[in-house]
Amino acid sequence: MNKTTEELQQEIDELKLQVAHLKSCKRYGLEWENKEEEFDHLTKNAFPILTGKNDTSYPNISVKDSNKKNPHILIEGDNYHSLSVLSYTHKGKIDVIYIDPPYNTGNKSWKYNNDYVEKDDSYLHSKWLSMMNKRLLLAKELLSPDGCLVCAIDENEMSNLDLLLKEMFSGYKVDHVVIVHNPRGVQGNNFSYVHEYALFVYPKGKKSYIGDVKRDEPLVEELRDHGGSSLRTDAKSCFYPFIVKGDKIIGIGEVPPNDFHPSGKNVYRSNGSIEIYPIDRNGTERKWVFANNTVHKILSKLHVEKRNDGLFDIYRTKDMQKPRTVWSGKKYDASTWGSKVVKEITGVDFPYPKSIYTVFDAISILARDNKKSIVLDFFSGSGTTGHAVMDLNKEDGGNRQFILCTNNENNICEEVTYERVKRVMQGYTTKKGKKIAGLGGELIYLKTDFVKKQNNETVTDEDKIKLTYEVGSVLALKENTFNKVKESTYYQIFSSSKQLTGIYFNENKIDLSELVEYLANQDKPCKLYLFSWTKGEYKHEFSEYENITTEDIPEPILDIYKSIGVI
Repeated sequence: MNKTTEELQQEIDELKLQVAHLKSCKRYGLEWENKEEEFDHLTKNAFPILTGKNDTSYPNISVKDSNKKNPHILIEGDNYHSLSVLSYTHKGKIDVIYIDPPYNTGNKSWKYNNDYVEKDDSYLHSKWLSMMNKRLLLAKELLSPDGCLVCAIDENEMSNLDLLLKEMFSGYKVDHVVIVHNPRGVQGNNFSYVHEYALFVYPKGKKSYIGDVKRDEPLVEELRDHGGSSLRTDAKSCFYPFIVKGDKIIGIGEVPPNDFHPSGKNVYRSNGSIEIYPIDRNGTERKWVFANNTVHKILSKLHVEKRNDGLFDIYRTKDMQKPRTVWSGKKYDASTWGSKVVKEITGVDFPYPKSIYTVFDAISILARDNKKSIVLDFFSGSGTTGHAVMDLNKEDGGNRQFILCTNNENNICEEVTYERVKRVMQGYTTKKGKKIAGLGGELIYLKTDFVKKQNNETVTDEDKIKLTYEVGSVLALKENTFNKVKESTYYQIFSSSKQLTGIYFNENKIDLSELVEYLANQDKPCKLYLFSWTKGEYKHEFSEYENITTEDIPEPILDIYKSIGVI
């Protein structure tokens, strides 16, 4: 039944009242007008993919024992498209995300839809929030269950970013670290700014996610507990003797029965060794800070000292501590250890790079205990994050992998990011003639591309076949297998030192036996991706081959793209 004009007008009036009521209600949180980006229409008409750079001027890099390490990745293109592809290849796999996005200062520091965003832009903050929200939503899905995110920012968007992260990352803690990055200060009419921020986002709970950092000067203190709950009865497993001979700890004794009470702090044995117990100067039985079954982890930090009263005691040297929320010192100076470092390595003046030590410290406190971490930076700029990851690997022999994403505006990806990473890997000579040794490793240079759809409204069978033929680099990234060892009209084979990846494009399986036979004869695990019209069609296929497992394409990729709204 059609409504009359009067009825329609009444509905409109009621809706206006509801809107007015909502506007009058006070609410806590961020609100902004979502602004579309120019490429939004492009991704609705095409599938984002990755291809090799395929430019002889910017080849992949392999230095030293790279076949034993995970290859590092550089992706050239808009970071939203890069994140879209990573949503398929690396969902739930990223351990640390470090980003240094545009600060939205209004001084033509970044573009939105190919136009610089200036101070008098009425959508100054909405454009920035739209841009960040869209990318952080994808980034969140990439984090592993214990994954953490660090975002650098200054006062221009600090409050907005804080609210955005707290809304988006429910179940996470957001901590603010102040970094004195410009001790000379930025002169203004009022305050002179010397600092910026790093917002650390990590899961809530009792687990420790923020690792220790080195103290400026080691702290030496007694191993005996001095806290409020320091009695023997507060933790029975923390009452036991250290066995000492001369000035060396030669053993750790067992936890004695509850009814055993040593004659004193130092008990001399017939063989000349001494048992040292955590007994205070008043003769009260206390406890050590560490239990009997865990103290071996810090044994190298313990030593024996003779006190003024003639008794021997156990002391601990603490050269690490929890990081503070204010970072200051010469090493965080963005001019000395940012701009000048980039210029020295690449010969290019680059605006506002981070100090290498700022990024190193931020990543190391999150990734030090996981030497196989995957670190992502999708605002990679000059490549400081990649440099920091390589430095950390060098320091502790780690096999961490970085993934850098940046556009190539003003040739930034080619002339700065790529060149810096290449020279840090291979080594370089400074202007003063000093030779800097390379850190080694492997770099794979990819770029975003698109497979155009036949129909903007739906995904056709022809689209699926076409996409399957173009996803070789995507699947190589997913499996960390980049060495193309074999190729035909209907299949590709990529390898690494650890495994193989086979990709069969054709819906017709006539030539599949040739591919399967090749993979089955290899002495590595093989992941075989097969074109499939339905999910799980080949899930149990080829089970007679112990080294082959199968996956479908392209449906899982299309499912991811649909879930994130790319298609």
